[in-house]
Amino acid sequence: MTTLIIQIADESLVQKVKQACKMLVGVTSVKVQKDAISKTKDVTKTAGYREAMDDVKHGRVYHADSVDDMFKQILG
Repeated sequence: MTTLIIQIADESLVQKVKQACKMLVGVTSVKVQKDAISKTKDVTKTAGYREAMDDVKHGRVYHADSVDDMFKQILG
């Protein structure tokens, strides 16, 4: 069996192309796979993001005037 990959820039055409491919003699299946870019995870839905926003909400944040100041705060 051979696989043919078709890339479609306009998402509104995907269903029409899928239907057209199904009408071709010898086509056994047609699958739609989204681009990897559209599968990127929404960072705002992660536990780490929610925890960070909770820290901001409750004032558990620190500010440093410079990198040296940050290291002084961290290392004492």
